[in-house]
Parts: sequence; structure tokens; C-alpha cells
Amino acid sequence: MNACDAVRLERRADGVAWIIIDRPGVRNAMSSAMWSAFGACIGAVAADESVRALIVGGVQRAFVSGADIGEMTPGVGPSAGVAYEDSVEAVLRALEALTVVTIAAVSGACTGGGVVLAAACDLRYGSADARVGMPIARTLGNITSAANVARVADVIGTARALEWLVTARLSDSDAAERAGFFNAVLPDFTALSAHAQTVAAGVARNAPLTVRAAKELVRRLRAAGRHNVADRDLLELCYGSDDFREGARAFVEKRVPHFEGR
Repeated sequence: MNACDAVRLERRADGVAWIIIDRPGVRNAMSSAMWSAFGACIGAVAADESVRALIVGGVQRAFVSGADIGEMTPGVGPSAGVAYEDSVEAVLRALEALTVVTIAAVSGACTGGGVVLAAACDLRYGSADARVGMPIARTLGNITSAANVARVADVIGTARALEWLVTARLSDSDAAERAGFFNAVLPDFTALSAHAQTVAAGVARNAPLTVRAAKELVRRLRAAGRHNVADRDLLELCYGSDDFREGARAFVEKRVPHFEGR
């Protein structure tokens, strides 16, 4: 499956568009090509005045389970890790820059980069089978960027964001709703998709300038300090470590990694 098949834009009724992530064999793990395709979909939405709301969703068993680690294993190192984070950041900024309201419809696995992608959306709804968290301290031994930590902290608070990072535990849908990550939880995938479409259609009927202004006010509040936090030294520390190389190998070999702190 190529990236264009795995990430597609669908225009539906009532001025609502969907970006569908469809790579179920790896629970929608995002390759670099898929992030690029996602960015192209965002560009198409930005250029289409008929789109008044955007929903981001995955296939039934997963939203996004994180990065395609198999793709990152060859030649992994600090510069490659930083370059990857920078490329994803460009896509997330484009998503946040859209003037239409964006909604994440989350079912199944929503981990690592999936959490960040959902946090970059304006609203988040989950299905009862959603599992949410940032388990990289247990699985890979890398770190995400300051901007991504800020995105998650904007939604669930800094204390909870730190807890998710350092404990590496996954939250079920009810716990994620209590944490403030989900605006609401629906019983199953079908109900989730219908609810997201209904909310998006309702937003699309509202005054466009009011919706745009509300989004911009929140964006300005959130962006005040997000991009002024130094993080390159920490990204290079983790992506260049023996622990990250061990984590990536263990992921591919389907075993528990052994971390040594170097």
C-alpha cells in the first residue's frame, strides 16, 4: 500500500471533509511518506472554500499508533531523529493553521504520534475501545519535541502530560475523557463516526467569521510560548542513544527492550 492509499481526503455532506488514515496492518503507524500525504491533504482542505470543518480519523481498530519504527531503524541517529520531528512539526503546524474547525475521531490505538496528532486538532471524540498514551519510555527510549509536549499539555495539563510520558501507561477511553483528552466518548466506531460528522456539520452551519476568530484566539493563547522552548539537545540525546537503537531493534524483533541509560 502506498502513502496515497493509506492517507486519503474525502469530501462529504454539509461542508465536512475527512482525512482517513488507512493502514490497518500496522495499526496506522505513520511513515514519512504518509505524513507528507497528510500534509498534502491539509493543503487541499485549505484551498477548498466549500470545506467548513475537517475530521481526522483512522480505520476501525486504530487512529494512529505512532511512527513507523521499522522505517527509522536503518541509520538511526540524532540528526535523523531531529529531522523526523521537524518534518512532522511542519505538518502539525499546517493542521493547526487551518481556519476551519478540526476534529479527531479516535478509535482503537492512539499512541505516541497519534496522541500528538489528536491534540493538534481542535476537538477530540473517542470510541469506547480507544487506548491513549505516550509509551515511548517503555518501548523506544526516544523523546518527542517541546512543541508536541506543549500540544498535549494544552489539552490535559502539564502534570498529566508528564505522567503519561514517564509512566508510559495507556489510558482507556473513560480515563482519557476524565483527563480532558476526549470531549466525549461514544460506544463504538459507528457511533463515533456519526457523532463526529454531526458535530462537524453543526459547526459548518455556524457563522464562519465567529468560528475562525474563536480558533485564532485559542491558537494565539496556546502559541505564546510553545515554539520558544529549547529542545534540540534533548532530542539528540535520546535519538542518538544506545537505548533508542535498542528500543528500535526490540520493536522490530517483537521483544521487550533492555535500557541502560546511555
